[in-house]
Amino acid sequence: EVKLVESGGGLVQAGGSLRLSCATSGFTFDDYAIGWFRQAPGKEREGVSLISEGDSNTLYAESLEGRFTISSDNAKNTVYLYMSSLTPEYSAVYYCGAAQLLRRVWTLSADYVQNWGQGTQITVSS
Repeated sequence: EVKLVESGGGLVQAGGSLRLSCATSGFTFDDYAIGWFRQAPGKEREGVSLISEGDSNTLYAESLEGRFTISSDNAKNTVYLYMSSLTPEYSAVYYCGAAQLLRRVWTLSADYVQNWGQGTQITVSS
């Protein structure tokens, strides 16, 4: 059974930083692309960043590149998202998503995610 468990969310002041973790299990880490997606109230879920350890590739939403960094630890089957210079506009529930299909199509579209974590709330105060 594929399992994704996010952690690291919380309340942070504007200008601050956070690191999210997505602990995975139930699949071969290198066979999947794993990404971070976010959903703010009243908005659609959107892709933030994607990583494929098997291909040594990363992908970022254009507006976030340089501010967010995705990384992974194969030994721990865990993906991280480091976020810096946060503003209130980044408040959302952040989800970890994974799929073999994502690795092939290499897109930040949430439509291709086959497995989701439960999400972790990030609130950035002004």
